[in-house]
Amino acid sequence: MSKRLPARRLDGLEYNPWVEFIELSKEYETVNLGQGFPNFPPPDFAVEAFQQAVSEDFMLNQYTMAFVIIIEPFFDCYEPMTLMAGGRPVFVSLKPSPTQDGELDSSSNWRLDPTELASKFTSRTKALVLNTPNNPLGKVFSKAELELVARLCQQHDVLCISDEVYQWLVYDGLQHISIASLPGMWARTLTIGSAGKTFSATGWKVGWVLGPDHIMRHLRTVHQNSIFHCPTQGQVAVAKSFEREQLHMGQPSSYFVQLPKAMQRNRDHMTHSLQSVGLKPVLSQGSYFLIADISDFKSKMPDLPGAAEEPYDRRFVKWMIKNKGLVAIPVSIFYSVPHQKDFDHYIRFCFVKDEATLQAMDKKLQKWKAELGP
Repeated sequence: MSKRLPARRLDGLEYNPWVEFIELSKEYETVNLGQGFPNFPPPDFAVEAFQQAVSEDFMLNQYTMAFVIIIEPFFDCYEPMTLMAGGRPVFVSLKPSPTQDGELDSSSNWRLDPTELASKFTSRTKALVLNTPNNPLGKVFSKAELELVARLCQQHDVLCISDEVYQWLVYDGLQHISIASLPGMWARTLTIGSAGKTFSATGWKVGWVLGPDHIMRHLRTVHQNSIFHCPTQGQVAVAKSFEREQLHMGQPSSYFVQLPKAMQRNRDHMTHSLQSVGLKPVLSQGSYFLIADISDFKSKMPDLPGAAEEPYDRRFVKWMIKNKGLVAIPVSIFYSVPHQKDFDHYIRFCFVKDEATLQAMDKKLQKWKAELGP
């Protein structure tokens, strides 16, 4: 055909890093710590709710160019989603504060510069995308940080799209704060949640959005005319699971109490294990993930195979998959192209795994440590 078929806004969106690294991992005997899914089952009450929803009611089987500020690092779908909607992404980065020698870095040390953030708002800014707890960093935004974002959104009359899918997975006694709960923010915030992350059932693909009706009615229009594949049974199972959790909220029997405790133990286990080979974990405050600094490796073996323009973390992950049998995700994929080289010395690991997977990881790391020698 002589006419251009695809829309220009699709240019550059063909590359999928998930396909590249997961396909590579299949060629080797690896432990997959890259993808963010639990390899243990959802709680029994959630599975039972799904089974009941499938079998009890047969009727459930029937029908039922703005500027957008994106905080980096960001879950990699935010940028293409903005472009697909005809928007223009504007990026602002969380930046790490220096740590003392030997001190374990923490995601709490990664902060926004208030002046830089304010400079990103213009008369053409329509929305800001916030993710707390953050994927891939594991940062839980403090009340003061959220108040800064809220103040700027209100000052410039900007919508806040708040991705809070990991809200129940916060560690070390921290509390998740929803920006919609701050004064003046409910009327301009859409809050996104996920059953997959809430009940460890990422394959269910059920989520929700909370917000004021004057915004939600437009979202419902878009959803109604674009989505036809959300299983009603999954929605019913999620509703029943929430009803169950309401009865147990704050008690030892609550899944929202049990899961973060168990995952904090996993986080601590992985943090300690990764240090044994010279990786430098950044302590995660929440989510499924932690990142690790690979600067020392970048100094010692800078010339790993790969294209000259390929960020170092991508070359390192490929080397680690092939030579060490461990799968991670390069953190540079969570940054805009101009900033990828500035953050190409981090890789992301998922610690929401079962005990057998963590033991397999330890075995790979012990072998790696032995190869390093005394």
